[in-house]
Amino acid sequence: MRKWIKTQWTSALISCILVGISLFVMLALVWPDTKEKDPYKLIFIPKTIDPSNGFWTSLIQGAKLGATEFGAEIEVYGTDSEGDVDEQLELIYSCIEKKPDALMIAPADYSRTTEALRDVKESGIKLILLDSTIDQNIADAVVCTDNYVAGRELGEYTRRFLDGKSVIGVVAHVQGTSTAMERENGIRDGLGEYEARIADVVFCNSSYEKAYELTKQMLSDYPNMNVLIGLNEYSAIGAARAVRDMGVADKIHMVGFDSSIEEIQYLEAGVFEAIIIQKPFNMGYLGGGTDDQCTDQP
Repeated sequence: MRKWIKTQWTSALISCILVGISLFVMLALVWPDTKEKDPYKLIFIPKTIDPSNGFWTSLIQGAKLGATEFGAEIEVYGTDSEGDVDEQLELIYSCIEKKPDALMIAPADYSRTTEALRDVKESGIKLILLDSTIDQNIADAVVCTDNYVAGRELGEYTRRFLDGKSVIGVVAHVQGTSTAMERENGIRDGLGEYEARIADVVFCNSSYEKAYELTKQMLSDYPNMNVLIGLNEYSAIGAARAVRDMGVADKIHMVGFDSSIEEIQYLEAGVFEAIIIQKPFNMGYLGGGTDDQCTDQP
């Protein structure tokens, strides 16, 4: 039986739920004082703007709706690639000059974006982290999946396919992002004694094409590889396409993150054994509606 691992109903979206509860409580408290104020100006910088990617498309749509419903004006700026940290840094500084009330961002790197985001705070702009985190606790609000727990659950589920001869390949997305690090750590812990069966971890830089080629290369380098784990939509779909085109779907146990239409089709076709489901639209919606909440936080 193919499995959908719905982490949003377990602990994988605990932080998202808590922010949502806090948001509505805060709105009820501050509404009489804020209803006459000018709309808040919110800028959102996702890791990428890519119409081919279901996760980011849904997350941006959610952020726009959340901002609209809570009376904020929102602008969205993004790079062409999740891995383009330098361009995201340029966007951060250009957005500081626009002086919004709040900046919502999915950091493209766990540590390289920290200094720029400190500058955001020092400029008096509220900071909302979405999807990913950084190495300092400076944000006014954080809305994201508990990626370590999600990874651990996927690792635990994958154990049912494993034995002492299994060979595991991991197709990750962008090295240095909190999501990649936390998911990999969770998977390793979830695999337990089978962690030693991981033969290789490759990074596709959130490119379908690169994930495809890296997967084909791994399967060539390790002919006995029989388990593949994709850590985001790009890596999971790229790997699944390679498995499909090589005609080895009946030999490979695949699991992955996210739930785009193409991934669901692969799940139904038996290419994936299980996928971790996030709720990007809800994540964006809660993030887009946090500006009133952040305003009253110290």
